[in-house]
Amino acid sequence: MHDPFLIIHPKDNVGVALRDLAEAQQLDTPTGPVKLAEPIAAKHKFTLQPLSAGEAVYMYGVLVGKATRDIPAGGKITTENLVHAAEAFTMAERSAEWEKPDISRFEGRTFRGFHREDGRVGTRNFWLVIPLVFCENRNIQVIREAMTAELGYVTERQFAVDTRRLVEAYRSGANEAALLQEEIIREGAALKEDRVFPQVDGIKFLTHQAGCGGTREDATALCQLLAGYIAHPNVAGATVLSLGCQHAQAAHLREALQRIAPHYNRPLFILEQQQSQSERHFIAEAVKQTFVGLIQANKARREPAPLSKLTLGLECGGSDGFSGISANPALGHASDILVALGGTAILSEFPELNGVEQELLNRCRNEQTAQKFYDLMQTYARRAAEVGSGFDMNPSPGNIRDGLITDAIKSAGAAKKGGSSPVTAVLDYTEQAVTPGLNLLCTPGNDVESTTGLAGSGANIIVFTTGLGTPTGNPVAPTLKMSTNTALARRMPDLIDIDAGTIITGEDNLVSKGEALLELIIEVANGETDPKAMQLQQDDFIPWKRGVSL
Repeated sequence: MHDPFLIIHPKDNVGVALRDLAEAQQLDTPTGPVKLAEPIAAKHKFTLQPLSAGEAVYMYGVLVGKATRDIPAGGKITTENLVHAAEAFTMAERSAEWEKPDISRFEGRTFRGFHREDGRVGTRNFWLVIPLVFCENRNIQVIREAMTAELGYVTERQFAVDTRRLVEAYRSGANEAALLQEEIIREGAALKEDRVFPQVDGIKFLTHQAGCGGTREDATALCQLLAGYIAHPNVAGATVLSLGCQHAQAAHLREALQRIAPHYNRPLFILEQQQSQSERHFIAEAVKQTFVGLIQANKARREPAPLSKLTLGLECGGSDGFSGISANPALGHASDILVALGGTAILSEFPELNGVEQELLNRCRNEQTAQKFYDLMQTYARRAAEVGSGFDMNPSPGNIRDGLITDAIKSAGAAKKGGSSPVTAVLDYTEQAVTPGLNLLCTPGNDVESTTGLAGSGANIIVFTTGLGTPTGNPVAPTLKMSTNTALARRMPDLIDIDAGTIITGEDNLVSKGEALLELIIEVANGETDPKAMQLQQDDFIPWKRGVSL
């Protein structure tokens, strides 16, 4: 059996317990034997040498905190004896050189996707029904109730109960005995076969609490975000409901769409309620136009596309002490392979890059890209501090409970999702990923605000790593869940698509698991498999208001 602990980087003065370790257990480390001063639970950290109050603590080779009191060798790192600390970062000399991974297994491979007018390729073919303002949320729900069941999109579950068959049998004169014998369970596969528009993977009805009453900046950002969703390669067309008087005007949405997709030619219907004859007429018109649009959307067919047409969103949430040593670096390896093939990866969650800014700055391909990242990080950190919510407050209670004691520890592990490739572009929130390679996208660390932003910037598939478990998904970008530990994969099989805990147990390494993940990504991109979040219809959508959110 492999070592029960891990020292990630030669510079580190703490180790990570890979399984529960007992008090007084002696560990042979590269710097000499360490006798544990107390029990260390799996995922938690212990000192490799005595540390004095004020002394720096290093993990992943970077500063992650400072001791607040003396800690003996083999002592457990906790919130009581460690405080967040991170290195300052500067515009230093850069090096965009990197050692590309072996891509021979994937060279020449393709996936079958939906080719759009702008050259991008979708992994799904959805229709959107979205409001420009929260006032239209009820109408969105009314349209949903009117259309989903009749068109065959009532459920993505494994089965449905078809009560209509009982009604039809009753009206045809069936007696009670016959009704009790009626078969009313319909399997999921049969439900899909009965769809009116089989080439349309789903109708996505989004709601939100924005569009008016906030700042004009928020309304502008919302229009840009919605334009990104409308132009998304996984979207065949859209129906947009507007009240008429709100800050987020339909004209602003059209302007944003023109900037993002000047050659957009998919069906788009924008209806304004204050110009309609009545609410009934307004809803009826929206349903009719959507139906006509679906006829056009149903003409799309999957065709082969190179893997370079994949844009992979990199996300983590419900992180634990294994995130940075199993799932995140495995995803980073898959990201590196995709980038080496000419594809695109997007790393978001700027509060969770705190402490590794220098490494990312050094990987930027040019000074302009580095400067943009520097400015966005400085501005974000300053705004957070101004309202008393600095990056140091980022770890959640669940993060801390499972070994992520400081934001710098959390960030150093979270950044591993981005692999080692050069940073080719830095995007502010709602900007589009148009440059192949690794893109950095400014979003909060909030899971749904971040995944909403990833899809809005063009990710046509998302991989979401988690150590504690989460149901989060996205309406338009299929979202795969990768567990950091096998216990989670076994406990929540309805949420987890692939288990990286086999890296902890030694059954896999980062390369083998990263390649297995990319194979699954291709399978999902082909439409052969729906991730668990899609099966559960976990269509989470929260626009980010540019106030402070971590």
